[in-house]
Amino acid sequence: MKNFKRTLITSALPYANGPVHIGHLAGVYVPADIYARYLRLKGEEVAFIGGSDEHGVPITLKAKKEGITPQDVVDKYHGMIKTSFEKFGISFDVYSRTSAKIHHETASEIFKTLYDKGAFIEQTSEQFYDEEANQFLADRYITGTCPKCNFEKAYGDQCESCGSTLNATDLIDPKSVLSGNKPIMKQTKHWFLPLDQYEPWLREWILESHKEWKPNVYGQCKSWIDGGLNPRAVTRDLDWGIPVPIPGEEGKVLYVWFDAPIGYISATKEWTSDWTKWWKDPETRLVHFIGKDNIVFHCIIFPAVLKAEGSYILPDNVPANEFLNLEGDKISTSRNWAVWLHEYLEDFPGKEDVLKYTLTANAPETKDNDFTWKDFQTRNNSELVAIFGNFVNRTLVLTDKYYNGEVPETGILTDYDRQTLSEITSLKTEVEKSIETYHFREALKNAMDMARLGNKYLADMEPWKVVKSNPERVKTIMNTALQITANLTIVFEPFLPFTTEKLRGFMNLNKLDWKELGRTDLIAAGHKINTPELLFEKIEDEAIQAQVDKLLATKRVNQLEQSKINPAKSDIEYEDFAKLDIRIGTIIAAEKVAKTKKLLKLTIDTGIDKRTVVSGIAEYFEPDKIIGQQVSILVNLAPKILKGIESQGMILMAENIDGSLVFVTPATTLKEGSEVR
Repeated sequence: MKNFKRTLITSALPYANGPVHIGHLAGVYVPADIYARYLRLKGEEVAFIGGSDEHGVPITLKAKKEGITPQDVVDKYHGMIKTSFEKFGISFDVYSRTSAKIHHETASEIFKTLYDKGAFIEQTSEQFYDEEANQFLADRYITGTCPKCNFEKAYGDQCESCGSTLNATDLIDPKSVLSGNKPIMKQTKHWFLPLDQYEPWLREWILESHKEWKPNVYGQCKSWIDGGLNPRAVTRDLDWGIPVPIPGEEGKVLYVWFDAPIGYISATKEWTSDWTKWWKDPETRLVHFIGKDNIVFHCIIFPAVLKAEGSYILPDNVPANEFLNLEGDKISTSRNWAVWLHEYLEDFPGKEDVLKYTLTANAPETKDNDFTWKDFQTRNNSELVAIFGNFVNRTLVLTDKYYNGEVPETGILTDYDRQTLSEITSLKTEVEKSIETYHFREALKNAMDMARLGNKYLADMEPWKVVKSNPERVKTIMNTALQITANLTIVFEPFLPFTTEKLRGFMNLNKLDWKELGRTDLIAAGHKINTPELLFEKIEDEAIQAQVDKLLATKRVNQLEQSKINPAKSDIEYEDFAKLDIRIGTIIAAEKVAKTKKLLKLTIDTGIDKRTVVSGIAEYFEPDKIIGQQVSILVNLAPKILKGIESQGMILMAENIDGSLVFVTPATTLKEGSEVR
């Protein structure tokens, strides 16, 4: 592995259309902060870069909904996000924003450089256009029925129900978000990055040269590359964003995926005039901390942009995390199903590190994990209070009681004393190995093992029992316990910075470097410690119940929203209805579709034939329990391939107010093939 002179750490730019929630923290900002603090503690040269992503369609949709300008939206949420990060202790060297002048200049310059080099393909294509709004429609300005799961409110780029990536032209019955009208197709010109031309290089650079990347990152990259890369548009028809820096091309802006990663570069420029050593010196290691939804942009697309430009370094690693769920449900900004950072800081003042600890101990490093308030309480009460806090409190209270707060002289060490102290060095090695391979959850466990070591040592030695019979021995025991405590101020510094600052205050110690970790003479005999206080406090059931109640109230609001009856659709002629051939059929076989959560493969006797239908009802029905169920089936729907299976029709379902599905079925059993009229 190459040794670098310095490390440039970037964290995904949070989108400035809402506050930061715990999913963002667990996926990106807490691990990035741990890594930055650790490297600084080792004395390495580090830059930790952050900022707000302030362009793109969701910003304009938010502004339209609230009746304000896009700039008003980003000003509000950029300020909220930046303040929350500062209070939470995310140690950015700079936190910038993509609406800043320096970012517009930097992104425009990189686009113009690539344009002048002929790195883009200019293409004219047909895109959706809203005639009433007189505007081309970006993917998020279009909704319609998902062709894969029949969800009626899918966006033009993704279905939030089944998670499928879509093209806007895939949608059934597309509508404009702006007017509600059906859009037309109209020609427009854009510039594309020909990713297919970079495929051989990407295959070599990632699949051969970066096999050390996390399996989830490497696997997603391999899947994209093996599937074949296609040119990707770098411009969009919008009025909010960075104008395309080509004369005569008014009304077009840089696509947000193109300009946002450049925000790392512009933020570094804002921070230091010596920015080129961070971005153009091969002795700099670049590490991107992101969530799994950003892997393709940071591992394939942004590196291709930098490669095309030619003078920038490329990422050495991209340790992306998976997603964090909340109480068994996917975190959703639109449904307000989240724990918002700014609200947490108000509800739990002084407990920044409790949340950091919980999110790190339960980090979604290799798979999606779940945050629950009960687990949060347990982590605090059973680990931080009962292990870490208990050891520190007993050590400092006994020192105050026996020696008036002065560190006692150590006597002759027993084998057990020496073995205990030697384990600090072993744990240091494990923490280092885990952090440097981006396994922060394991690293935190190794750090907590040092507190466990101290707790066990005191429990085994029982100085409160020995003090009367062998006071000299107790001096050695307490000196050993105090050396462990001093080491805890170092090992927890990357993870729990507010806690270690508090503990150093108890110990009357200055901040110690990482290289000091493992020493058994960190605190000298005669050193005076301060009056001890509790390092952590228990979190009571009432505080947790208040948070659970808040989520339950959110769920009730969501259910109420879902229960609102949709208005009737536009009138149709009888001839339109008569085209539908709906029959009564019976399910004679059912099985789940592999690698999906929502799809069932059904075999239905329609009276006409026995045919296969793929239906998105797996979340509500077990396959073996619906055999023999009579259904209403649209038999003349054009066949469609879903997950490699040809679906030959569609069964009719009614949706309850809670989102659950019910079969549309006759009140009495009918012969298969009976018509519904």
